[in-house]
Amino acid sequence: MDKLSVLGLLVALGAIAIGYSLEGGVVSALFNGPALIIVLGGTLGAVMLQTSANTFKKMLSITHWVFVTDDHDIEDAIEQVKRWSHKARQEGYLALENEALAHSDPYAAKGLSLLVDGCSEQKLRDTLEIDLLLERERLLEASRVYEAMGGYSPTIGILGAVLGLIQAMSFINDPEQLGTGIATAFIATIYGVGLANLLFLPMANKLKQRVEQKMLYHEMLAEGVIAISQGESPINIELKLEAYRVERPILQAH
Repeated sequence: MDKLSVLGLLVALGAIAIGYSLEGGVVSALFNGPALIIVLGGTLGAVMLQTSANTFKKMLSITHWVFVTDDHDIEDAIEQVKRWSHKARQEGYLALENEALAHSDPYAAKGLSLLVDGCSEQKLRDTLEIDLLLERERLLEASRVYEAMGGYSPTIGILGAVLGLIQAMSFINDPEQLGTGIATAFIATIYGVGLANLLFLPMANKLKQRVEQKMLYHEMLAEGVIAISQGESPINIELKLEAYRVERPILQAH
């Protein structure tokens, strides 16, 4: 659980609610079902129109990264690569076949499988680099869906406000209901701007961070596997991967 993400959302919503209450407002008045349906439905429909099905599915599958992540300890990962190196030097690459089959990370498993299959160093490097680049682009594209939602949401909120004002004008001869209708109409604008700046855009930025962390973690694994294919000793491999340990003691990845 990413406590900072949860805390940040609670602080943002709490600050708005408390501030509104201190000014004499009633927080319950900010809840309006029709306005929420217009803003969320309109925003979702707009991004579905511009996004491919695969990208949209990928976005849904990584959304939980904002609040829940798996921690990968760089120290453990380096030790794991060193163990692979020891085994490969003592028993040959075929000894890593079970490691490849049992590894929970598909990227690491693929690298080990290519190593076991006797793939040349250059082909191994090219394959892992291409996989890394393509996966990075797919994940970043998925995270940009939330960025697009942050762009559409305020405009859809204004649309909801205009629709509300049109409805409020039907009470032109009833000042009390007209005032209530206008107040309700502007709630859609609040939803549009609030969702964009408190949820969608921060989520997009957090997902981009997660993607870069995941890619850096995989880059480290790729360097380790390539070093094993070069016949590097475990000590040399550890020295080569030392930069990743210094830069990010703990990385977050899926």
